[in-house]
Amino acid sequence: MTSVAQAENELRNQSASAIVDGQFDKDEVLLPYQKRWIADQSQLKIAEKSRRTGLTWAEAADAALNGSMSASAGGCDTFYVGTTKDMAREFIDACAMWAKAYNLAAGEVDEEVLADEDKDILVYVINFASGFKVKALSSNPANLRGMQGNVVIDEGSIQKDLAALLKAAMALTMWGSRVRIISTHNGIDNLFNTLITDSRAGKKRFSVHRIDIELAIEEGLFKRICQVTKKEWSQAAQDEWLSNLLRDTATEEDALEEYYCVPKNGGGAYISRGLRERAAILNAPILRFTGTTAFNEASEHARIGEMQEWLEQHVVPELNKLPPDLRHALGEDFARSGDLTVFAPITVENDTKRTVPFLVELKNVPFKQQEQALYFICDRLPRRDGIYLDARGNGQYLAEQARYKYGAEVVEVMLSVAFYRENMPRFKAMFEDNELLLPKHEDVITDLGQIQIFRGVPGIDDSRTVGSDGNKRHGDSAVAIFLAVLASKADITRYELHTIKAHGDESHRRFLGTAADNNRFDDMPQHDLRGRGIRL
Repeated sequence: MTSVAQAENELRNQSASAIVDGQFDKDEVLLPYQKRWIADQSQLKIAEKSRRTGLTWAEAADAALNGSMSASAGGCDTFYVGTTKDMAREFIDACAMWAKAYNLAAGEVDEEVLADEDKDILVYVINFASGFKVKALSSNPANLRGMQGNVVIDEGSIQKDLAALLKAAMALTMWGSRVRIISTHNGIDNLFNTLITDSRAGKKRFSVHRIDIELAIEEGLFKRICQVTKKEWSQAAQDEWLSNLLRDTATEEDALEEYYCVPKNGGGAYISRGLRERAAILNAPILRFTGTTAFNEASEHARIGEMQEWLEQHVVPELNKLPPDLRHALGEDFARSGDLTVFAPITVENDTKRTVPFLVELKNVPFKQQEQALYFICDRLPRRDGIYLDARGNGQYLAEQARYKYGAEVVEVMLSVAFYRENMPRFKAMFEDNELLLPKHEDVITDLGQIQIFRGVPGIDDSRTVGSDGNKRHGDSAVAIFLAVLASKADITRYELHTIKAHGDESHRRFLGTAADNNRFDDMPQHDLRGRGIRL
């Protein structure tokens, strides 16, 4: 007979392996995304999912295991809250099936009468030999009062009062119980979507799992369907199955919401104009360099000299204003000719607010001079501990070279829908909480307005605007500031390896050593540097 401990170990080990595996195995009962859900033992977790991906079934596996264990081993009651009586019965039946599969001692499914507000209702329950139970309750929040155990809220987005349910359920966490919310989406303004957005922003502590139809298929959903229904799997059959699912929905929006975890009714600016204007209050400059035809056709030596002169004349005065005792980071959005490259340094104040003291914008500037400007700024940022660079397209060259110079401090960011989805909520939260101060400039406010909601996910709109200098803009400073904020929040702290001490006299920095020479000899007396063959 399988022991509770054996069943638990097997389930946990399989679940943990799925975190790195992600491949379909016909001999495994659970699919990888189901295993990852069970393996996540966060006190609060939430799943945005496609329809019919079997996550509730996986939750029943965990509930049966918890119910069968002793209190000393971590066993507990589980209270399931669905939206219909059929859902309740289906969950309890699944728990009973799992208990039998584990070969654990559990009673048959029973019915109990529970006093509700205006009438007595019938609830389903399965009792385990451990003394614990799994009980399916109605959606009345009052039914959770006085209970103790894990709470599973199914189809959270269509619950009559999810807020009241959570209010009741969260009280159970005081004694260590856990709360799980599982649902497809039901509109962008729904509390379910708000909880996910706030959790990604760090405002809530829910662990968020996203299982759209593509992920489910990739990890074996249709293969499992074929296995259960005794049909032969083929790529053509799988493609036709997915195509039919999507075509049969009433609208494209419905298909995206039901199967791709994209809440409906998304559109418009992601950060309101009021929040953008509230943040843009600093008397901070935007420093602009445009590469003329003559500049681009000049020799490399001439370009280096002209860029160095401009940096010393315009950027050094702003760098010298930076507080030497505060942490700094940098974000960058790359472009070669069509759009702008923007460097956004950011200061982390003692009260943890972030300020962007100035911006550097480069238009039509060769790769080598962009690299020169990046190094010039980064080498002079006090207590620098994070550099996030846009590594899409040609930006990958600059990001790669910077990583050679600064090592793991540089993060090469591949901006994508998934990256925006996971990180933009944290950025927006900075505006909502008044934790970010930016240069007071209409171009910055307009760039931030280019962050639009498309199919429920924030990202940079494809349209161009025209800046105050007549150049076309594509939300360039918004991306740079966004990456600067992420860099300032990353746990890097490697500034002590690379920072050049600030001096009023810039002449000591003009030498032709390597990056290693730069870091190694910066604090040596000048006569020692000359003795090592480094030209000042």
